[in-house]
Amino acid sequence: MDFKNLIAELGQAARRASHTLARLSAEQRNQALIHCADAIEADQVELLAANRKDLDAGRQRGLSDAMLDRLELDPGRIEAMAGGLRAIAELPDPLEKVLDEWTRPNGLRIQRVAVPIGVIGVIYESRPNVTADAAGLCLKSGNAVILRGGSEAVHSNRAILSALQRGLGLAGLDTNTVQLVPSQDREAVGALLQAHQWLDLVIPRGGKRLVERVQTDARVPILAHLDGNNHLYIHPSADPAMAVEVVANAKMRRPGICGALETLLIDKDADAMVPALVKKMTELGCELRGDAELCGMNKRFKPAGDEDWMTEYLAPVLAVRLVDDPQAALEHIARYGSGHTDGIIADAPDLAESFLAQLDSAIAVHNASTQFADGGEFGFGAEIGIATGRLHARGPVGVEQLTTFQYRVFGSGQIRP
Repeated sequence: MDFKNLIAELGQAARRASHTLARLSAEQRNQALIHCADAIEADQVELLAANRKDLDAGRQRGLSDAMLDRLELDPGRIEAMAGGLRAIAELPDPLEKVLDEWTRPNGLRIQRVAVPIGVIGVIYESRPNVTADAAGLCLKSGNAVILRGGSEAVHSNRAILSALQRGLGLAGLDTNTVQLVPSQDREAVGALLQAHQWLDLVIPRGGKRLVERVQTDARVPILAHLDGNNHLYIHPSADPAMAVEVVANAKMRRPGICGALETLLIDKDADAMVPALVKKMTELGCELRGDAELCGMNKRFKPAGDEDWMTEYLAPVLAVRLVDDPQAALEHIARYGSGHTDGIIADAPDLAESFLAQLDSAIAVHNASTQFADGGEFGFGAEIGIATGRLHARGPVGVEQLTTFQYRVFGSGQIRP
């Protein structure tokens, strides 16, 4: 297959669709989202059947329980996909907002107005709900999108795309507003990353190897979603019962998502809560890996090596370390963290505020689970990913983060001297 030509055909179709989409009213885009949600619900039987094929293939390939959890669809998750599209439709229109306005001494009136980016490529792994989330967010923000999902979810992604395109057609929109690269060949990804004449932005969502490849090979601007090596620090002022519950949720609610806690830092003056923490986590089936001091305190800890502090487990494994004070916790996070989601559990508001201000993380939390690192929980309806860079967008990427701006200059015949 000539992948360069394949991506060019997809890109040309997407560019045409983006021009049409940018002219639509907010109501037209919202109605299309509702039609897409209805189509996903109507196709539940087909979606579940397609997903079973992916799950069966995944088990044969030896995918981990965490990966299978990411991959699995059930009636509740299908309903959540449809609900996410409806939630996106209810969001304020991100387009044509006047972000700023001023008048120059010569009478020129200048506006900075939110407009679509254009054509967005999304490369992702495992989770088929990303197909619907990415399509919905791009549609709401006036962007056409070319999706490239992982091979482990190929049947699910194609079934979801079919429903989405049927919904777009019922709304009278160009079905090429949302497209899926039809090949799982790695060369197709390479061609997509080189298609700078057709794509305006690429968003990778997946493991470290995927993101590194995109960063290395792309000739298109990228919005990176890196791994979630997330931390919580327990200060001596923390309420012990609350701390245990927050840590348990942050690690074990869904261990395989990027917002899951991977390393827990406990102040040495708060070590009295270690027994209760160990009891709770072992009851939940979590393996604990600790430093030498913790291993000496409790036989439930397995020895942690330097590699453990750098690992995004995406599994029921938690690395735990005792630290001397908040500054030592901050230094550990700065050395080993990925800049995704980190925070503090403390009943000391001034200290917590100072701690958060010193974190170089996209999301900084106080007395809350790291699993709130999610666009839906932020009120964005859904997200394409968590951006861990510093330019254009940071944290959950929702509809507002998928816009750029245009300067509009209004005059009355002014000429420049």
